[in-house]
Amino acid sequence: MASKNYWGKIRELATELNRIGKEHIDETSLDDLVPILDEIEVIAHDDTINYDSAKLILSDEGMINSLETIRDFYIYIGARLERENAYEIIEGGDNAWEVLDTFHFYERYEGLLKNESELVPFDENTKLVFIGSGPLPVTLIMFNKMFGCKCVGIEVQPSVAKLSRHIIRRLGLADDIEIVIGDERYVRYLDYDVIMVAAFAIPKSKVFGNLWEIVDTDTPILYRTYSGMRQMLYEPVKAVDLRGFHQEGLMLPKGNVNNTSVLVKKIL
Repeated sequence: MASKNYWGKIRELATELNRIGKEHIDETSLDDLVPILDEIEVIAHDDTINYDSAKLILSDEGMINSLETIRDFYIYIGARLERENAYEIIEGGDNAWEVLDTFHFYERYEGLLKNESELVPFDENTKLVFIGSGPLPVTLIMFNKMFGCKCVGIEVQPSVAKLSRHIIRRLGLADDIEIVIGDERYVRYLDYDVIMVAAFAIPKSKVFGNLWEIVDTDTPILYRTYSGMRQMLYEPVKAVDLRGFHQEGLMLPKGNVNNTSVLVKKIL
């Protein structure tokens, strides 16, 4: 599909989501919602759309409302898929790992983490802190599984932290992964080699402002953002959010991976 034809498709998808409405989306089956997500991601993952064309599409004033609808849906569906898989793991008896493997985005994490390991080396001696670990802490689980890292997830919502702790125990990873309640300021109480900031950890200006006050200039900080046409999924991190930090490296996503991974360090 030519990039200009996506204008109408994006509006069509937004109209479909508005027809469902925020007041009814919780009662709408995932069987009905995931195909909409799939259609959105077909556009987001189209590598034939270059950055200039993506900017033209996404910056058009006529797209503002449609983009807001799609981005809100992307946040919603991601959180719902995480929560539902988390509850299935809890109820899954001895099959916790098999249930985790059915998580909609699970297979993408391997590619994402391989990208990030090209920016920062990880091994069994690495202590990773992840800000914004969420209900289903797949990032922490996969860093431990792939590289043997010891991990701490920081989660601001107590109920979410409680759920993710339950998941960690069900997977038998309690000796390697810890979940604490707090925001980015909790980093000052932790021992770490690498800090990672989740894509949905907001507001980014506050997160990085507080981290600047805590970390030294040698600490590698990875964050996840969105670039090119994938920006239709979520608003990207802005340069103003990163004042006091210098970009050291960047890895663009491939295939169906959504996140661009960026390495920064504090500057004085």
